[in-house]
Amino acid sequence: MKKFRLAIFASGSGSNAERICQYFLNHDTIEVVLILSNNEKAAVLEKAKRLNITAVHFNKEEFKAGGRVENVLVDNEISHVVLAGFLWLVPAFLIQRFPNRIVNIHPALLPKYGGKGMYGRHVHEAVQNSGDRETGITIHLVNEKFDEGKHLFQAACAIQPTDTVQDIAVRVQVLEHKHYPVVIEQWLQNG
Repeated sequence: MKKFRLAIFASGSGSNAERICQYFLNHDTIEVVLILSNNEKAAVLEKAKRLNITAVHFNKEEFKAGGRVENVLVDNEISHVVLAGFLWLVPAFLIQRFPNRIVNIHPALLPKYGGKGMYGRHVHEAVQNSGDRETGITIHLVNEKFDEGKHLFQAACAIQPTDTVQDIAVRVQVLEHKHYPVVIEQWLQNG
């Protein structure tokens, strides 16, 4: 039986990373091996330590130039990469090393509200200002452009006219936590 070894990249609190780690705890074929962050103060690094998962901090040069980040992935025999609130564009050499093996979650129904600078609160504010009646999540493969990879899954939730940005964020996060681990599992097991 093939064993999948995951690395999770995150930039912030790590609620999705933590949920994914908990979901795959004691899984027969899927293991979260590493959590990496470009933010040395990110709460996700502390969560990794609490979960007994190796935590790695890196800077922009180490990420863009290869070397250290790529070596950590290779040395830990990572088979797939999960982005969970990671805000940097993945360099082409990593996409080539992990073709169709990097997945991301976006807090909107792409192609709406995607692209550079569209993350977290920025997305929810844009959705609120648009007058749209729904938003949601998109789980997609990663390519060389922000939020343009092949869609694997989308889930929607309604927006009420009285919703605040925080209300929208909470609804979207519920969808993220419910669906992201399950979609990752299906993506890995179904090839």
